[in-house]
Amino acid sequence: MTTVKAIMTKLLVTGANGQVGSEIREISGIYPEYEITYMDRSIVDMADTKAIERYFEDKTFDALINCAAYTAVDKAESQPDLADAINSRAVETLAKIAKAKKMSLIHISTDYVFNGQNYRPYMESDSTDPQGVYGRSKRDGEEAIVSVAPANTIIIRTSWVYSSFGNNFLKTMLRLGNEKERIGVIFDQVGTPTYARDLAKMILDILPNIQNGHPEIYHYSNEGVASWYDFAQAIFELSGIQCQVNPITTDQYPTPATRPYYSLLNKNKIKQKYNIDIPYWKDSLEKCIALLGEKE
Repeated sequence: MTTVKAIMTKLLVTGANGQVGSEIREISGIYPEYEITYMDRSIVDMADTKAIERYFEDKTFDALINCAAYTAVDKAESQPDLADAINSRAVETLAKIAKAKKMSLIHISTDYVFNGQNYRPYMESDSTDPQGVYGRSKRDGEEAIVSVAPANTIIIRTSWVYSSFGNNFLKTMLRLGNEKERIGVIFDQVGTPTYARDLAKMILDILPNIQNGHPEIYHYSNEGVASWYDFAQAIFELSGIQCQVNPITTDQYPTPATRPYYSLLNKNKIKQKYNIDIPYWKDSLEKCIALLGEKE
């Protein structure tokens, strides 16, 4: 009797050691239909378009999930060329390769493409107006994908990403909460904390159903709304950390890059298109904190 091997979808994940890439690796075991290859900066320098092209010379995949990005928002102000190389030029190169090799492309973008001055959650159709180098480089990456126009491609804008992997607000608060009796946290910037594992799972869930002739943009974050102050309070509450959080304004904590005051994203488009349920931010935060506790 001949055994027919199940057809597996071959995926490439760039930025494999970042928060979303690490979460994809962590949960990949529950997706046996995928054969996943992971690329990080030790394999290919994403600032080098020639290196990216060489990598794909003898390789092809069914889909490419681009989690690679220059995410140092403040450093970007003094390193615009590097931010542009990774967030824009590399993205254009990947889009051209995806088109030539007929690969699906999923690209992660950010709320920083907006000016953060809205009065209602941003929709995908709202005009972009980035306020700093990082946001502009990410916007330029989006526009490069739309210009190249590979089929079966989506751009996912997200916000306030955290995880048990990498450096993020959650880990910073846990460290400071254990070191200090009180800290000041900004209360006049609002958005939605997004658990990278929820984002990773959503991507792997919808991937088989991505079919479009031209690139589509979607918004994804967890549900609900919080300020950074609310986020910090929830972290300490769920972690049992006794640290007083004092609310401060943005101008009391100046940074090289301008942060958006308003980062809420309207997620109706992705929920309706792919019939997904999105967890409430505080429920996901509780799961991540419990996972961090298990790792200690």
